[in-house]
Amino acid sequence: MSSKRAGIIGLGIFLPDKVLTNFDLEKMVNTTDEWIRTRTGVQERRIAKKGESASDLGSRAALAAIQDAKLTPQDLDLIIVATITPDMFFPSTACNIQNKIGARCPAFDLAAACSGFPYALAVAEGFIRSGMYRTILVVGAEVLSSFIDWKDRSTCVLFGDGAGAAIVSEVSDGHGIRATYLGADGAQGDLLKIPGGGSRMPPSEETVRSGMHFLKMQGSEIFKLAVRRMEEAIGEVLKRGGLKSEDVDCVIPHQANLRILQAVAERVNIPLDKIYVNVERYGNMSSASTAVALYEAVKNKKIQKDSNVVLVAFGGGITWASCLVKW
Repeated sequence: MSSKRAGIIGLGIFLPDKVLTNFDLEKMVNTTDEWIRTRTGVQERRIAKKGESASDLGSRAALAAIQDAKLTPQDLDLIIVATITPDMFFPSTACNIQNKIGARCPAFDLAAACSGFPYALAVAEGFIRSGMYRTILVVGAEVLSSFIDWKDRSTCVLFGDGAGAAIVSEVSDGHGIRATYLGADGAQGDLLKIPGGGSRMPPSEETVRSGMHFLKMQGSEIFKLAVRRMEEAIGEVLKRGGLKSEDVDCVIPHQANLRILQAVAERVNIPLDKIYVNVERYGNMSSASTAVALYEAVKNKKIQKDSNVVLVAFGGGITWASCLVKW
């Protein structure tokens, strides 16, 4: 492995215009604004237009990130798209985004659920450090509203749609990705899944009737695992990067649930005011969550030059991931 370092040189996001508030959900399912807020921290979320796909959202975030990096689509060497709500099984959402933005480079999807964006950053970093590619577009894009049972209050209150993108490139000034950490435990896969539609349970009249194409989650078990694995991921990436919790300036966590974030902050001994939180405005956008939160933290000056930043996420698979970045 070479001494090259990969860094983020551009960021972009795209969020659908439609806002679905907790008060809107009160009219759709047996729930209340207070019930949702006290248990999750979510107040509203964005919902894509009918027929709008992950590549529609992702391509707009991608173009914004390319512009932010002062590049053109032709400058890209590779596109990696993290998504669990692809346009279709194939061609990949990455190929669809490549076509929509006018790029001419290799492209593939990566499926790590809510851990997708830091997983994809780690993959991009490996490609750049190997010398195989120099400029990589990483996108997290989800249209989760297409896979939600809007009559199931245990899941429909949590999720939203959105996309975020980063341009990862070789950097030489001491900044960039200092360490990454990836984890998975397939034995826990049944806790969070969309069971229908694949080769195990192909689409049929019965799978549609029984709701097998909707997201299924065992919330209390996921909560406990998320706290434990995100604590582990932060500790391990800091160890690999030679830093301690007091050295961290900003944590960009997956925005699953406010109570999870509060518990993680306490466990890793990082003040809550260093944990960037936007779950109240967007809910859980799966792979897009950390990408959008990173963009906002940079634009809001929560992250500045020389900040030590930790991205951390946990998702279905079960997967977890973290990245330590010197901004």
